Amino acid sequence: MLDTPLSSPDAFSLSAIGRIASDYPDKFGIPRQPGLVPAGRAVLHLLPPYDNPLAVRGLEQVSHLWLTFVFHRSPERWTALVRPPRLGGNTKIGVFATRSTHRPNRLGLSLVALQRIETDNGVRLYLQGHDLVDGTPVLDIKPYLPWAEALPEARAGFAPLPPPRHEVRFTLQAVAMLEERGDADSLRELIRQVLAQDPRPAYRRGAESRIYGVPLRDVDVRFRACDDGTGGIVMEVVELVPLASPRD
Repeated sequence: MLDTPLSSPDAFSLSAIGRIASDYPDKFGIPRQPGLVPAGRAVLHLLPPYDNPLAVRGLEQVSHLWLTFVFHRSPERWTALVRPPRLGGNTKIGVFATRSTHRPNRLGLSLVALQRIETDNGVRLYLQGHDLVDGTPVLDIKPYLPWAEALPEARAGFAPLPPPRHEVRFTLQAVAMLEERGDADSLRELIRQVLAQDPRPAYRRGAESRIYGVPLRDVDVRFRACDDGTGGIVMEVVELVPLASPRD
């Protein structure tokens, strides 16, 4: 429950209608917008009393959904100015001009692809292309209407284009580790799509020897940024390490 006391006419009580089980067990490495990593999978488990199959009747005809959710792993405090990664992590801009997680009510909005719905023993929505950490509380679901909400002529401020993508390579050790898994193909593609966007902090965007770790599914993907020989960088996957406490 995400109930808040109704201490004034401007306070509202909200309850989670469901929670996300996600490919992303940690915030680090999550795509900074939905749709950037189509290989990212999640399941939205509806909670009682909202897990009534009647509540999703007709939703199978919809291909994409708007999810309203809570940035539950972000601090409750907020600031008027934030530093978006797209501006290098140093330039400040108003919080309402960004999609920062450090918002007054910690509310997020994500456009996700709906793959299928299961209604046996509860209600589960299978999603792709999301940007949600494991355990995210979802407050509402609405169908996406392309005729009303797709506006290619709209201005996008400081983020007019999607982020650049980098080549991703795997060491022989990483390849061998992948081939031992039953989900090798889907995990390999997930790793490629996540690392292609360079999940490192915005102020570290050149080639460097430091090894980072991105938790994906039940492994910590160890990688580094290397010089590609032309002045750019290539993301190299070094190894896959089992997470200490993998998600069930």
